This record gives sequence, C-alpha cells and structure tokens, in this order.
Amino acid sequence: MAGELIGNILTLIVLAGLGAAGVLSVIIWKKNRAARVSFLRFVIQAVGLAALFFLFALEPAIPLLYILIAWFALTLFLGRFFCGWICPFALIMDIESAIRKALKIRHRLLPEKLNIALHKGRYLIFAAFLLLPIALWIVDPPPNTASAVMMAQLLAGPFRPYSIIIDPLIPPVVPWTGQLILGDINLSYPYIGDIVTFIEATPGQILSIAFVAITLIGAFFIRRVWCRFCPAGASIASLNKFKAFKGVPLLYIDKDEEKCTKCGVCKRVCPAQVNEVYEQKGGKINTSQCMLCARCVEMCPYKDALKIKLANKSVFESRNWLEPSIESEERKIE
Repeated sequence: MAGELIGNILTLIVLAGLGAAGVLSVIIWKKNRAARVSFLRFVIQAVGLAALFFLFALEPAIPLLYILIAWFALTLFLGRFFCGWICPFALIMDIESAIRKALKIRHRLLPEKLNIALHKGRYLIFAAFLLLPIALWIVDPPPNTASAVMMAQLLAGPFRPYSIIIDPLIPPVVPWTGQLILGDINLSYPYIGDIVTFIEATPGQILSIAFVAITLIGAFFIRRVWCRFCPAGASIASLNKFKAFKGVPLLYIDKDEEKCTKCGVCKRVCPAQVNEVYEQKGGKINTSQCMLCARCVEMCPYKDALKIKLANKSVFESRNWLEPSIESEERKIE
C-alpha cells in the first residue's frame, strides 16, 4: 500500500514537472504573444489528459460520486476553468480547430439567437439529469440503504444519469475496455457508453455513430460547438447571479469600462460566441457561458482593459498592441 502511494505521488510530481516545463518552453519559444496563451492551453490540456487517465486508472478506483463532487467544487471556485483549459472533449474540438486553421478554412458562426438558446437550453438538460434519478428511485428503489450508498458511490442504478454529467472528463484513451479497441489501446468518446446503455441494440449503435459524426463535423466548422449546450458546462458558476453567492467564482474576467473602446475584438475571437464581455459596461463579467480560455484578454488591443482575476488579484492582463514588440526592441538593442 505504501509503495503504491509513493508511486502515485511520484507520478503526480512527474506530470506537474512536465506541465511546468511545457509552460516555460512556450513562454520562451513562442514569441508571438497573440498565440502564446493558445499554445499554453494545449500544453495544459495535454498534461490534464494524462492526469485524468492516471486518475481513472488508480486502484482501487476512486468512486465516481467523489469525482462528481470534486467537479462541482472546482466549478464553484474556478467557474468553467476546467471547460476552457482541461476538458478532454474540448481538446478534441481545439485540435480540429487547429487543423481547420492550418487548412485555411474559415470557421462558421451560429446565429446569435440560436447560440443564446443553446446556452440556456443546457440548463434544462442539466436539470433533467439531476431530477431523473428521483423518478428512477421511485420506479425501482434500491433494496436497502447499503445498496443505495454503494450505487450512489458508483453512480449506478437510479444514480446512473449523474454519470452523464462527468462524461466529458473521460479521456479518449481509457484504462478499461472502451468502445473501440486498436491493438492494446482502448478508445472512448464522450456519452457513447451512456447512449448504448440506455438505448440498446441497433438503435443505440446507430445513434452513437451519428453522435460522433455530427459532433466531429460540427466542431470542425464551428468552434467549441458542443460547449454551447454541454450539460456538464451548466456549471455552478451561474450561482454568482444570486446575492448570497456574489463572490463566486473566484476566477473571473474583469473589464475596465474607461479603457474599452467597443472595438469588438473580444466578441470576434471568443470560441463560444460569448457577448457579455463586449456588452457589459465594466467590472466582473457575470456569465456562466465564459470558459475562461483567456482568448479575449490575449487579443484585446488596450492595456488592462480586460483582466483575469483570482480572488481580486490580476493574473493575466490585456496589453497595448500598439506598443513595440519584444522582437523590435531586441533588434534596436542589437
């Protein structure tokens, strides 16, 4: 037991070291500051992918209920940081976007009303999955309390719908038998396991193939298309709209109204077409749609107009694009 614990700790230390090395490499190597944050995000997503694989490969396995609780706790304090920087499903979509850019194919925008409707509709989906276990419990209750506790920990029985909320956390390569096996590699895709579980036989297989095809094709042409109505993305960050939760999440985007000129760059570069950063006058941006990917802050052409803050402390700020670049200053010195 002690040996396994030491091994797990060493694995986490190695992953943290790789992440730190990757971040430093991007900061030193990537001179184009207009794309530096995007490269940093890829590095953190890759390390996060490895960390999630390690998390699901632990023996004994961590109960899924605890992972779900940790997910909500993370969302409560950091908003949708996981969605923007770690989510394996989002990484797949970001890779597709990178391929599209390399092929010089322009992305498509969803009509604004449809995009807003999708963002709001995800809360209905989220609420349905939260309430469905109650109906399942009434129809087929567990035989006793011990069985109910075990089912809850494993998100099995009437609690199975809760597993759909954490499906995007599951990496494409899994340590168990996946939906597709290539040699010794088990591959998985979000929601497919649940689709074939709830919809058995041929209809479930057809729906699974259709879901994979639609989401992959959609993500190629529309940036972060699934993030618009992902039930897992219907985060507790929305609680900041209630007075009692005014201080959450602790990580957020802040806008200086006096320095904003309404140039619209923040709205154009947002992968999820979030409008609040552009439309809100100033202060803390109160929206659960923002995934904190920092793209708007990275591209904002006015110094300190946009900031990412953690507990009121600035961790990343927009800069003046009219200032001489680092490369130009170095040439002058030489």
